[in-house]
Amino acid sequence: MKRIRSPYGVHSTTDDVLQGVDLSARRAIVTGAASGIGIETARALASVGADVTLAVRNTAAGQAVADRIIATTSNPHVHVAPLDLASPASIHAFTAAWTGPLHILVNNAGIMALPELERSPEGWELQFATNYLGHFALTLGLHDRLAAADGARIVSVASSGHLFSPVVFDDLHYHFRPYDPWTAYGQSKTADILLAVEATRRWADDGITANALNPGAIATNLQRHTGGLRTPIERQKTVEQGAATTVLLAASPLLDGVGGRYFEDLNEAEVVKARPADYTGVAPYALDAENARRLWDVATHLLRPSR
Repeated sequence: MKRIRSPYGVHSTTDDVLQGVDLSARRAIVTGAASGIGIETARALASVGADVTLAVRNTAAGQAVADRIIATTSNPHVHVAPLDLASPASIHAFTAAWTGPLHILVNNAGIMALPELERSPEGWELQFATNYLGHFALTLGLHDRLAAADGARIVSVASSGHLFSPVVFDDLHYHFRPYDPWTAYGQSKTADILLAVEATRRWADDGITANALNPGAIATNLQRHTGGLRTPIERQKTVEQGAATTVLLAASPLLDGVGGRYFEDLNEAEVVKARPADYTGVAPYALDAENARRLWDVATHLLRPSR
């Protein structure tokens, strides 16, 4: 399968990607759109006419962002809705309230490298619960709305951190192995990529495609537990550059009908056999079809209400 190349690169911005794109009459959801590259993703989509919902835990912060986006884009169709990805009840309330088609779902929110082992109320390791299981439940709950859009796209914001760990099916929640902030983060981001692989396989006939991406190194509050960026300055990005690959997958005609792939620096990544020193590329285990099927089944079982 030939790798997809675009005319853009590491320093391209959201505005570069969206030249000539019109998203009028398209509806989008961006999770975690009250901070970091989520803000820029929402702004960029709104700037070309999309009706954008900011799905956030802190609705006051989200409303402040929405007001700024409306003021800067002159697009009044920017909304805020409460969503806590670590709460199945919050996710159910969000999906139940959504009416009408959904053209773009950007699974952007996330937490990184929690220094101590934290668990959700269900006992799930919190990075896996938030970064993956929450987005899986959200995506599953919105399936019919995505199918109604006739050509919907799902975008999973993953990370080069997936190179730290595959999904460890025998110990997803660190009941046996010693907790490590980076392998836990890596596992959750590998899972985000596998979500895109399996959603495309299952739902392509519904007109739904999904892709995953590494946004790159951007200084945001995501790094609050890591002491800040350690990436060489020449590889660091602004938020406008960091959100560009997300926006490419969400809106560019170059990705029409394309799914199940992983991108970085606005191009499809090379599959690597070992973790490179510069943390580029995608691990084979993150694109493996059997891993993707197995994880979908495991997640479905975990989210099944107890009787």
